[in-house]
Amino acid sequence: MNLINRELSWLSFNERVLQEALDPKVPLTERMRFLGIYSNNLDEFFRVRVANLKRVMEFKNEKIQGFKGSAEELYVEIRKVVMKQQELFEAAYLQIKHEFEAHQVQIVDEKALDLHELAQLDFFFHDKLKHAIFPILLDKKRALPKLRDYAIYLGVKITSKTRVRYALIQIPTEYTRFFTLKQNEGQKVILMDDIIRLYLLEIFNVYKPTDAEAYTFKFTRDAELDLDDDLSLSFFEKIEKSLKQRKKGEPVRFVYDAKMPNDLLQFLLQQLDLKKGVNTIPGGRYHNFKDFMRFPDFGNPEFRFEAQQPVAHPLLQRSKSIIQTILKQDILLHFPYQQFDHVVDLLREASLDPKVKEVKINIYRVAKNSEVMNALLACIFNGKQVTVVFELQARFDEENNLWWSNRLKDFGANVIYGLQNLKVHSKLLQIRRINDGKTQYITYVGTGNFNEGTATIYTDLALLTANKDISAEVSRVFGLLENNLERHTFRHLMVSPFNTRRKLMALIDREIKFAKAKKPAWMRIKINNLTDVKLIEKLYAASEAGVKIEMIIRGICCLKPGVKGLSENITAISIVDRYLEHARFVIFGNDGTPETYISSADWMERNLDQRIEVGTRILDPQIQLEIALIFDYQWRGSVKARSISANYKNLYSKRDLPPFHAQQQLFAHYKQLSEQIAQNTELL
Repeated sequence: MNLINRELSWLSFNERVLQEALDPKVPLTERMRFLGIYSNNLDEFFRVRVANLKRVMEFKNEKIQGFKGSAEELYVEIRKVVMKQQELFEAAYLQIKHEFEAHQVQIVDEKALDLHELAQLDFFFHDKLKHAIFPILLDKKRALPKLRDYAIYLGVKITSKTRVRYALIQIPTEYTRFFTLKQNEGQKVILMDDIIRLYLLEIFNVYKPTDAEAYTFKFTRDAELDLDDDLSLSFFEKIEKSLKQRKKGEPVRFVYDAKMPNDLLQFLLQQLDLKKGVNTIPGGRYHNFKDFMRFPDFGNPEFRFEAQQPVAHPLLQRSKSIIQTILKQDILLHFPYQQFDHVVDLLREASLDPKVKEVKINIYRVAKNSEVMNALLACIFNGKQVTVVFELQARFDEENNLWWSNRLKDFGANVIYGLQNLKVHSKLLQIRRINDGKTQYITYVGTGNFNEGTATIYTDLALLTANKDISAEVSRVFGLLENNLERHTFRHLMVSPFNTRRKLMALIDREIKFAKAKKPAWMRIKINNLTDVKLIEKLYAASEAGVKIEMIIRGICCLKPGVKGLSENITAISIVDRYLEHARFVIFGNDGTPETYISSADWMERNLDQRIEVGTRILDPQIQLEIALIFDYQWRGSVKARSISANYKNLYSKRDLPPFHAQQQLFAHYKQLSEQIAQNTELL
């Protein structure tokens, strides 16, 4: 089978993130931010995917999809790729640092400070930082304390006249990692790591050290939740228990300063029960670049992307009632170009509308201070029945979801927890009204979470409709969640694990049939990941039949595009830019009458067979045209598009064409629509 390995494809995607940090056209602070995103992505990759690979390694002769060798050999290849990317990462950091210096911004260490700067740090250290530092002496007789995944540690070697000691310092999280020094001209910034290095002799003065040196390292554990089979525990309690166990997961990576003395390194590895070269990756002076997502901009707008405030939807910006507007026609919201506030406003209106009797929603990830959750509380306080389906297994958001589910339950919501072996990943909201004795539904089907935070940086689509057929089927989805997977049939919706795979296969087969009849046959696919082998085989068959397939895939793509005799009619690109491409939709040519679907599901086995996912057919002709325009803009993109290929080259696509920056052009398009409505309203 001609496949690209999933893990290596993901690493290729993360390299595209790293390319943004190297792009001189990206503002400097934003380039630091991309280093932070790359680092955070890689942490999660090791915590989840590499941890899973290590479990696979325990089973000999286990076949690895898209890779000729064994699991052990794939692990070695992953490490080789990561090491190569680490070199690129360090080069990017130094490049950005030098370019900041050209703008009179210096990132300095503890050895490059004058007396005035030392005085500032002296005050900060003794007044604040010192009281947040709690060193731990390391001893072979005492077990190393449990290390936290997201913490930054300094391994310290303390030398006195009589002996050498080792210690551990966790860099405090109470303060930003970046301390800006006051300057008459220009800017200087020093990392918290280096401030601590400056005061090591004072911190350990009880041992009268002649020398003390510190080296950064970080530690990554297996993040998989182990939900045991204890029948005495509820699903809620199992999640809570597993979250505690996650902090004790097996080690999967140890990243350290390559200049760390060998004796200190060996001591740490021995304490962690690790071997050099297997789980260890040498790196630079600083780690946990996740913090660099909050690198300062020093008040210089040139260091950040130009502000792009989401605009109001043309049909909603002057609307007195969102509900009444949706009852008249379907609306498509496109985040972050358009305001997520419309969703919160819809819930707020529902809380006040006396005709609204019930609100149902399913939640995967929400913001910590969620306006959506607060709007649901307002619905409860105003006497509406509120049902919230919470997915407690939203990886790394479990604790936040537990907190909100408890809060809503305390105030009277009907809270339903997903199913242990079937994640609820759909993005649904439904409002039930009684108007003149008749039931009306306002229904929301989206591709992204109900999260006002990520809605400013993730591109997602959301259909708002009062269509009776779509609403009835969404109501059935909520019914099956409330009534233990009661089976239903769906004509307008794609619902995993019930009919999404079957429907996609049938729609691709229809295009194959048109191609064999010498009719125009094509598909335009925009998803985050493509790994499902059966769908890949079907796409290969479609290509061989003559179906023209254009794909925009942000992340993993296990399909090999452009292979003669196999996939020569398939072209695939990936867009990595200011906003994270997260919307999922597909357009089928259908012999001149295109059919368009949006969905919460990627084309992966888990999304098709092991999750509740919901997609819907778009019935409104204007919205069909809008989604076609979105794809067209992105397909024309010649600034941020990379070609996907089996050689992982990540070459920029269409750079020989005039520059067309898809995300900027889409923002300009939506802004123009909004301004036109505003002008027309003023004329009235």
